[in-house]
Order: sequence, then structure tokens, then C-alpha cells
Amino acid sequence: MQMTDRGLLALARHEGLVPGPYRDVKNVWTFGIGHTVAAGPPDPISMPRGMPADLDAAIREAFRLFRSDIQTCEAEVRRAVKVQLAPHEFDALVSFHYNTGGIARAMLTRHLIAGDREAAAQAFMGWSKPAAIIPRREAERDLFRDGSYPGGTIPVWAVDRSGRVDFSRPVRRLSEDQALALLRPAFTPPPLIIPSTPARETSWLARLSTLLSVLIRRT
Repeated sequence: MQMTDRGLLALARHEGLVPGPYRDVKNVWTFGIGHTVAAGPPDPISMPRGMPADLDAAIREAFRLFRSDIQTCEAEVRRAVKVQLAPHEFDALVSFHYNTGGIARAMLTRHLIAGDREAAAQAFMGWSKPAAIIPRREAERDLFRDGSYPGGTIPVWAVDRSGRVDFSRPVRRLSEDQALALLRPAFTPPPLIIPSTPARETSWLARLSTLLSVLIRRT
């Protein structure tokens, strides 16, 4: 099972996109759409600080890492939750785990495995610190329980060389179509190979074409 496109967009909105290394609320160096060294290389602390000279390239790199990090996160949710899930439930759980890393030990997972989905939904709110994260937990709870997906653009925030993010005004907003193009790079099919016609067959076809032309002129 994988996240839906709507789930990926919702998660990207929750995280926002910062095109340079920054310190998150727990003072952990982070890059892009919530990428930290815990998810694997590159380590944000070793990346060039401040806003990049090429913003478009930095946004593409952020989405590349996001796609990779999501695959790991999805696998961890599948291992921890051994029950049948609706797509919107899986989306909510991956969003929760992407932010907390706590799917294997969370009470919501125990309730879900026990078959109590309402208790599982309410248990999202057990992970509500710092207070700034409460709106996200509420959105994940509502997505899990009701299939309610948030909408809107994905903000790109400015960051300075000290790792401080300026949340006063985004430097860019990505539409859903723009974000999906980065999340799901278009598949380029292999070139169509047309078998060559053997020489003898080509010669026979040429003679047939000539004969037909003669017959048509005589009629």
C-alpha cells in the first residue's frame, strides 16, 4: 500500500518546503520537506546554508528526497500496522509517522490493531507537543476518521544562514499540479522500435505495387 496523491499533497502542506537547511522546533537540522539525517543522506547540516542561488533546483531536490523518505516511512507503517486500512487511513498514519517517528509505539496503533478505530482516531491527539503541532494532529485525525483532506497550495519558505525560517510570507506557492509533477515525475516510454522489412519482402512488395499501378492504368 502506498500514499495517495491527495495524501502526499496534504503531508507536503503540513511540512511546507524550505529550500535550505533549517532548525526545526526540536532544533534538529532539516531540509526541504522535513528531511533529516535520520532518514538517510544527505545530512542537512553539511548542506550549503541560506537561500540557494537556484531556487528551482533546490525545490526539485527537496521533492526528490521527499519521495525517497516517503517510501521508507510507508514501509515502516506497513510493518507496524497489521490490519486492513482504507487509503485515507493509511495516508493519515504515514503523515503522523513522518512527523513523529512513533507509529510502532503509539497508542493509536494499539487501538487500531485491537479494532477500535474511534479510539485510534482520538489517540492522534496524544501527540500534541509543542502546541503549534495541534492543528496538524487535528487534520490527521480528521483525515483518518472521516477521509477529510485539506486543500490549498504548498508554501516555500525563506531561510537565513543561521537556519532560521521566515514564516511571515512564503517566497513561492506551489499549486497542486506543480507539486504532483514533482512528486510523480512523468514516465517516459521507451522509443517504439519498428522491425525492418527483410530485403526479399521489400522487393516482392515493390513488384506488387508496380503491377497494381499497371492494372489501374489499363482499366
